[in-house]
Amino acid sequence: MRGRIVNYTGGRHTHHPNKLVIIPEGISSKEEASKLIGRVVEWTTPSGKKITGKVAKAHGGKGTILVRFEKGLPGQALGTDVEIL
Repeated sequence: MRGRIVNYTGGRHTHHPNKLVIIPEGISSKEEASKLIGRVVEWTTPSGKKITGKVAKAHGGKGTILVRFEKGLPGQALGTDVEIL
């Protein structure tokens, strides 16, 4: 399953580069998104390195998910695709 990185989580003065909001393909409700909790997510850098994360929870009511990655992702990752295993 694929997904698209939307944004970092955070507030007005801070953001967390290892916690990202992702829109998975084919998911449109909070109930469907909550079934993905615990799955592994991989983002591939342009050089081919893979950074993995885990789905932590559903985010909002329209099917987005919150993913915690092992290290922070760069700003170039915003808007790119990830693989949900």
